Formats: sequence, C-alpha cells, structure tokens
Amino acid sequence: MAATGSGFCRSSPVSLRSLLIIVVIAACFQWWRDSRAPLVASAAAASELPSFEFSDALEPAVDPLQGSARGAPSVRVGRYVLKPIASFQVAGRVLGAMKYSHDREAELAPVDLAMGWGPMTNPDVLRAIDVSQGGRFYRWRTNALPIPAQEIARHSANMHLVPASEDVARELRAVRAAQTVRFKGYLLEVSADDGWRWKSSTTRADQGAGACELVLVDTVEVL
Repeated sequence: MAATGSGFCRSSPVSLRSLLIIVVIAACFQWWRDSRAPLVASAAAASELPSFEFSDALEPAVDPLQGSARGAPSVRVGRYVLKPIASFQVAGRVLGAMKYSHDREAELAPVDLAMGWGPMTNPDVLRAIDVSQGGRFYRWRTNALPIPAQEIARHSANMHLVPASEDVARELRAVRAAQTVRFKGYLLEVSADDGWRWKSSTTRADQGAGACELVLVDTVEVL
C-alpha cells in the first residue's frame, strides 16, 4: 500500500563565510552577464545616421522597401565598424523569434526574426508550414506546398537585428512569433578590428548562407 504525506523544508543558518561566497558568486555572475550584453550603436547611430520615416506604402502585403544609404556614415561600436549599405524597412508576420547570447554575432545582434510578407502572412498558408530557427538560420518544411517553394523563399527571410538603442533592444527582445511588426533602419556591412566581417544580403531572392539581412534597427513597432 502506497503511503502519502507532506512536509516542510527546514532552513539552516548560513555562516558569514558562506554568505560572502554567495555575494562573490552573484557579483561574478552579474559581471559575466553584463560582459555578454549586446553592444548597441545608441547615440552614435541616433546622431550620425540620417533618419527617415516609415513609407506610407509599407504594409505586410508588400515586399520590404530598400533604398540608398548615400550620406550615411559608418559608425564605430566597440571593436566593430558598422557601414550602412542600404536603407531598409519591412512590415510583416513574425514567423519565428530567436535570441542569441553565446556566438560572436550576439555582441551586435542578440535577436533574429524570421519575417514573412505578402503570401507569407496568409494564415491558410502558414498553417501548412512548420518553421524553426537555430544557428542563425531560418528553416521551413511542409508536407504539401500551399504556395510554390520559390514564393515562400521570396516572401520570407531570417533577419539579424542590431539594436540602435537600449530601448530598441528591449523592444526586439519582447517580439514574439505570430505578431505583426514593422521595423526600419539600415542594412549593414560590419568589419572588426581583428579582420572579422559580416555582411547583409541586399536582395530578397537569395537563399542559404549569406542570404540573411543584417539590419541596424532604429525603430520597431508591433502593429
């Protein structure tokens, strides 16, 4: 016959030495967490890069809008130089949201959003597609194509997002899958002091490695 019961956890006194150890561990953890916090362009991006408003033509039904970055200077963020290569704005459905903290890219882009627009905002289409993210990639699979595969590829993309301020960083971390959002900023080419490089795609027609957009985001809005 099984026995059942309930009880209380008992506490034991904590020695001064143990308390000091706990304080040191907590301080080390805070230092580690702060050292892993993403860099943000903040004042540099806000003050040096030309600002622009969302286009009246931008909506989830249309392709992202891309324009010239002429006149937009490069900005330094820590050991990185961020060079704008195109202005960029997108509105669409969030197919997936993934946070990163342990890869080098997370120093700049702590959040990836897989975005869909046009037919990739249609609930009937999305019900037939399974979406996953990982390793800085966005993947989709389906048992029966609801639209041609080429249309899925042309109307969705994984985007690496570099927040241009602490406020934008918090807003990006709060974005969830299935929301409809819009954001704007600049596509980037990044170079590091040690020679490391990271460059955005500038077309929606490519696929595979190098096909993701790398975006310095100055404004994000949930629609």
